[in-house]
Amino acid sequence: MTGSPPYPIGHQLLEGKTVLVTAAAGTGIGFATAKRCAEEGAVVAISDRHERRLAESAAQLAELMGQDPVAVACDVTVEADVQRMFDTVGPFDVLVNNAGLGGTAELTDMTDEQWIRVLDVTLNGTMRCTREALRRLRLRARGGAVVNNASVIGWRAQAGQAHYAAAKAGVMALTRTAAVEAAAFGVRVNAVAPSLAMHENLAKVTTDELLAELTAREAFGRAAEPWEIANVIVFLASDYSSYLTGEVISASSQHP
Repeated sequence: MTGSPPYPIGHQLLEGKTVLVTAAAGTGIGFATAKRCAEEGAVVAISDRHERRLAESAAQLAELMGQDPVAVACDVTVEADVQRMFDTVGPFDVLVNNAGLGGTAELTDMTDEQWIRVLDVTLNGTMRCTREALRRLRLRARGGAVVNNASVIGWRAQAGQAHYAAAKAGVMALTRTAAVEAAAFGVRVNAVAPSLAMHENLAKVTTDELLAELTAREAFGRAAEPWEIANVIVFLASDYSSYLTGEVISASSQHP
């Protein structure tokens, strides 16, 4: 087992860029991404369904950026909310689609409502935001990037995760197709597929036994820190990945 590496300093990889991160409130990958983007010099805008946590996250980002970030309450399952989010944010360079919903249910016990809810947030929400982002980015000559949050579960079977796996596999397919279409106007679309990133919300909805089992599969013998996944997203958002599109990067230390 290895310990977590030191937290990296910023190198201004996103200087001059405006980055919008969905579902960025709380302690997970979304806020870690917003924080890392701010540390890399970006002007960050955030959205989330949870208004109280959104305000708390915005206050933390303001300390880093020296200005209040745009913070918009948004339910990605509602098209009007998505439109309002983009209208409020205004011009942007990068969209990070982090909004997603999980759950655990064996397929034989899963209700239509459980299936539909997970796919509507995780896959359809990503589609709605990507669609609107590309509509706006194609109108300008500066290019841009979309980074989607997928999951290794889109590749690897895990009991009780049929709805989540289907949604994340859909995000991967959406990423590849959108990338081909967006290349025509200079916009890159990629995704990151984490395996296990430990944060407060995951611990609340996952049993200790399952977490121990998943951790044992990791080559480093530990879960990723949310900021380690965020670093991959920063790379995909930055000009260092200028010739990379339609790719799904596995941010995982899992071994066979």
